[in-house]
Amino acid sequence: MPLARWPGHAQGNCKNGRVIDAQNSRKNDGLPQRPAVSADMLVDAEADDVPAAEPTRVTGRRALAYLGLCLVLIGLNLRTVFSSFSAVLPEVTSDAGLPGWAVVVLTTVPVTLLGVFAPLAPVLARRFGAERVLLGAMAVLTAGLLLRPAGVPGAGHLPALFAGTAACGAAIALCNVLLPGLVKRDFPHRLGLMGGLYTTAICASAALGAGFTYPVFSATGQWTSALWFWAAPAAVVLLLFLPVAVRQRHGQHKTVRDGVNVWRSAVAWQVTIFMVLQAMMSFSVFAWLAPILRERGVDGGTAGLIVSVSIVLQMLGSLFAPALAARFRDQRVISTVVALMTGGGFALSIFGPPELIWVWTGLLGLGQGSLTAVALTMIMLRTRDGHTAAHLSGMMQGVGYGLGSTGTLLVGQLHQGTGSFAAAGLLFLAVGTLAAVFGYRAGRDRFIGG
Repeated sequence: MPLARWPGHAQGNCKNGRVIDAQNSRKNDGLPQRPAVSADMLVDAEADDVPAAEPTRVTGRRALAYLGLCLVLIGLNLRTVFSSFSAVLPEVTSDAGLPGWAVVVLTTVPVTLLGVFAPLAPVLARRFGAERVLLGAMAVLTAGLLLRPAGVPGAGHLPALFAGTAACGAAIALCNVLLPGLVKRDFPHRLGLMGGLYTTAICASAALGAGFTYPVFSATGQWTSALWFWAAPAAVVLLLFLPVAVRQRHGQHKTVRDGVNVWRSAVAWQVTIFMVLQAMMSFSVFAWLAPILRERGVDGGTAGLIVSVSIVLQMLGSLFAPALAARFRDQRVISTVVALMTGGGFALSIFGPPELIWVWTGLLGLGQGSLTAVALTMIMLRTRDGHTAAHLSGMMQGVGYGLGSTGTLLVGQLHQGTGSFAAAGLLFLAVGTLAAVFGYRAGRDRFIGG
């Protein structure tokens, strides 16, 4: 069935480049309106700011296009941290002499920090402005990528790996929260195009990290060079975005809490737990799929290519799943199916016949991309207004990423304890089943707040 938008979103009247609330645009039947998912997948983390945060100040169409390019390029740097490290994990472990616990920490900490630093992003944006916070985050990300492979005299690579990885996780957390709001505010008339480019860039980031890191290692013979390589595109984006961010003027803002208390809503918790379970599988793909394939006898270059293709298939899933989910009044069936696809695809990548490994990882990619998209779509389909959606998004990112990092943690511990990934295969069957259960419950046609 066709879905209507929230009042005040992309179908509202525009003035001075901003979308103005259309408070009286509800349908005559008195029922709460649903959002148009394709246009409103991007949540503004600063929705509670008073006065409302202004769009980025640019002069002319060329400057606006330049801003759009910068935002997309920022998105193109937000997942290479995860997939690049896993692509050369055996080489890093061997050359740096990493103990098993260090490998587990290095694959877990950046995901945990996505949840820890997510609540800080709106606070910093109110104080300094979203553009300058994004600039600072890109500077920290670049520094973290440069620091990560560096050796410390007398201490080896471990301290720099820890510090650099932590810096990258904190920086990406800020970008994750603030970037969608900027895209939404600055491009209200091109929301579908810019939203699609932004989300595709994030998926492409993971695919690039998985696909190109091992070839760089093969060409240079050094895993440090393979990891340092990813600091270059981050530094380029930092320089490109610098003139845009520094010329922004930022006024004083305060926050006014509006919308229902999502922390007391059973529906919000069902959606959030669904997000936790999908995050457990999603970031485990970035951290562990390449090592899983290499343990099964796949060479490093082919393993990186397989992971890259699997992530590209995630893009297809994330492209079509929201529109499919929005066609139905509830999302119970699609949530259940994509959760089982993801858990099953992950388990088959470990247990299935190796000659069909492309099939198993392809199933995993389509399932994971669809699962992530459906989980994010729930933000729109279970809320009545932008304020509640922003609160739910914050809850899902904080809890979802914070607890979702236990997926990478458990895989590492199980591998360290058993010497193989077989136990992890059973884990993902269980996680996929639980995701199907909570996806079914979250998919019921209900709104947060009754």
